[in-house]
Amino acid sequence: MSQALPEGVQRVAACLAERGHAHAPRMLADAARSAQEAAEALGVAIGQIAKSIIFKRLPDEVAVMVVTSGDQRVDEKKLTLLVCGPGQKLGRADADFVKARTGFSIGGVSPVAHATPLVQVLDASLFRFAQVWAAAGHTHGVFPATPVQLAQLTGARIVDVAQGEPGAHALLRAQAAVVAAQAGDDVPSPCISVCQMNADTGLCQGCLRRIDEIIDWSRRTPTARRAVWASIAQRSAG
Repeated sequence: MSQALPEGVQRVAACLAERGHAHAPRMLADAARSAQEAAEALGVAIGQIAKSIIFKRLPDEVAVMVVTSGDQRVDEKKLTLLVCGPGQKLGRADADFVKARTGFSIGGVSPVAHATPLVQVLDASLFRFAQVWAAAGHTHGVFPATPVQLAQLTGARIVDVAQGEPGAHALLRAQAAVVAAQAGDDVPSPCISVCQMNADTGLCQGCLRRIDEIIDWSRRTPTARRAVWASIAQRSAG
């Protein structure tokens, strides 16, 4: 008779099954409390480990989760600009805070099935890989997903919060991949800020659209908007 899964893993498994994810959690023989340990146990690159990092937003004490690649460090200044309003800042989240807000202990924090609502963002660095692995509610538990599937499972906003130079084009490619997998008529605008056209390429420096694609966006059908996103993905890879 097989041993019952830990409670946290059961919760993640139920969430994944409810959302139609094809891959159930897998239990590793040894604990994987860090991205490096998880990568070694799975035989994958450390960047393929989708690590969940919790911050405490002050003064409202809201939990902020960043899911990023195991080989990346979070730029707290970038993150603060995205998730904090006037008078707010990010603080350290201790083990008790993490457990209370997510329902999981540090080392096994899953990007899904949280105990309480929280602010969650997904770093574009994950989209370098065809498949990533995330914690499944226990230090021995993991589950696989494509970055697009992880975005769909979490509903998290895709951002660039990794340290180093801004990855605007990487962010556009990540967003384009999610748009391509979405159903329905709600196609988000690629606009990043006020458009600034590059005279040499004829494209906006921020969203990589032509001037006609910018002007006509509101009049385009959902299918035509998806076609623009597909073109942006191609241009950002060039």
